[in-house]
Amino acid sequence: MSAAKQITAQPMIVGRPALVVIDIQKGCFAPRPASSRLEFMSDAVERYTRARKMVDAARVADIPVIFVQEAHRSNLIDFGRELDGSENIHCLEGDLVTEFAVEELGMLADDYRITKRRYSVFFGTDMEILLKGLRVQTLVMVGGFTDVCVHYSFVDAHQMDYYCRVVEDCVAGSSYRAHEAALSAMEYLQAGARRNAQDVMAAFSVIGHGA
Repeated sequence: MSAAKQITAQPMIVGRPALVVIDIQKGCFAPRPASSRLEFMSDAVERYTRARKMVDAARVADIPVIFVQEAHRSNLIDFGRELDGSENIHCLEGDLVTEFAVEELGMLADDYRITKRRYSVFFGTDMEILLKGLRVQTLVMVGGFTDVCVHYSFVDAHQMDYYCRVVEDCVAGSSYRAHEAALSAMEYLQAGARRNAQDVMAAFSVIGHGA
């Protein structure tokens, strides 16, 4: 019988990193609709606001920032099975809440932007082409929901052999329980995946000084 595998976490950042801002859109900073079937996290806005510091730190270190937006056609044709669970109709094209949070996140006109129809940023988008062009190896993820779009994007990136890190105080879930469960699931896939904003920004600073 073979000995148990010794789990060794990889360095926080391997090769060139990119910061991936997942679905922090205008609606993230607005009051949640009373009709929503989700619990939400009471400090979600604080978490999304903290992600702005991550964006600023990445820019100083010349680290690529990729902003991701979920958007659906107004006739609902591209929702698929997405409304079969707990989610209401959301992120419709043309709605103010669906727009990129340009002012809140300090977005620039020439920033990398990805619009997706499904949960994962890799599903039906040119994300993989962009990452290859940027020669990125490590993805640092912030945004929401921890248990949905962040988790699904993390899993796809993991299966494509990217090093994945999730900034646990810059993501928010559909509930606290779901948030914590998703973070645990991501840590299961890659030891050391769970990181906090302070440590990641410190690592970005080191990269910036080495540039």
